[in-house]
Amino acid sequence: MQLFARSKVSAGLDIGSGFVKLVVIDHSKAQPEIVRVVMNPLVPDAIVEGEVMDPVLVSETLRTVAQSAGLKKKDVIAAVGGHDVIIKKIQMDRMSDADAREVIRWEAEQHVPFDMESVQLDFQILDPDADAPQMAVLLVAAKRDLVENRMSLLSDAGLTAAVMDVDAFALHNAFEQNYPDAQSGLVALVNVGHETTNVNLLDDGIPVLVRDIPFGCRRLREALQRERGVTADEAETILQGKGNGVDLRAFVADRVDELAVGIERAAAFMTAQTGGTEVGRVFLSGGGARVSGLVDALGNRLGVRTEVTNPLQRVGVRPEVGESIALDEVGPMLMLAVGLALRVW
Repeated sequence: MQLFARSKVSAGLDIGSGFVKLVVIDHSKAQPEIVRVVMNPLVPDAIVEGEVMDPVLVSETLRTVAQSAGLKKKDVIAAVGGHDVIIKKIQMDRMSDADAREVIRWEAEQHVPFDMESVQLDFQILDPDADAPQMAVLLVAAKRDLVENRMSLLSDAGLTAAVMDVDAFALHNAFEQNYPDAQSGLVALVNVGHETTNVNLLDDGIPVLVRDIPFGCRRLREALQRERGVTADEAETILQGKGNGVDLRAFVADRVDELAVGIERAAAFMTAQTGGTEVGRVFLSGGGARVSGLVDALGNRLGVRTEVTNPLQRVGVRPEVGESIALDEVGPMLMLAVGLALRVW
């Protein structure tokens, strides 16, 4: 099949610390439709805390994933994230988009704790049609080395970044597509990855604050190995709720506090800045959303309605896709890749 015969087909590539995920979406119909999903695990410690420790092995995994998906073109939509990316809602004197582009670097100096010579900047005016003297602007700054290293990694795998997005925006993109009725009030998108949890706060559907918490599936697995004396594979099986009736409620409840505190601190910072309301709902994605009992434990600890996101809820899926991968099981892990692939370039 010539997947990329038309430009309306896009491939979202999520390079995580545990898995590489690729989702291919066809945009030629009235509704987007997933035509390929490929997931490959990475060698342990190939990526640690977002830093690529073994570029050769990671590039080879990327190449294998692209080949398994049958990509005819090598253009993918990828993303960067972590502490070297700053997303902040700021206020500026009202002006046109063109004029704002001329002064955005000076404005960024007031808000970004990086050397301006070492960053790439972008922005979006959030209220372009308003007539107030001040306008709300979403400012994004990423260290240039981070972007260049990611593009080099793709190049080594024979791939090209058609678009370089930001993790938080891709997660929001998937959420907006699948949950159009949950775009009011303060909502927390919590993506629990292999090593890091990304907390993305949305205020009336607009990303306004992003925080990373050093909490992930790896920490839970290692704690379970120590406590129960099991292997890494056995611990992973137990965390997925396949451990022959092993009750993880107490284990998860004891460790969810760190995650909850991180979410609470992000929300408190946001409400202190805006005087707005508290978080009304929490949506969980990533590998951590599959950990048995984590959703209930987090919801109970926060006292907020917490649920697992389904990035395929309002996205069509070709029948043959489900024949090669258990979508119901891995769905939460595809949130970022789906959000990337939903972009049309």
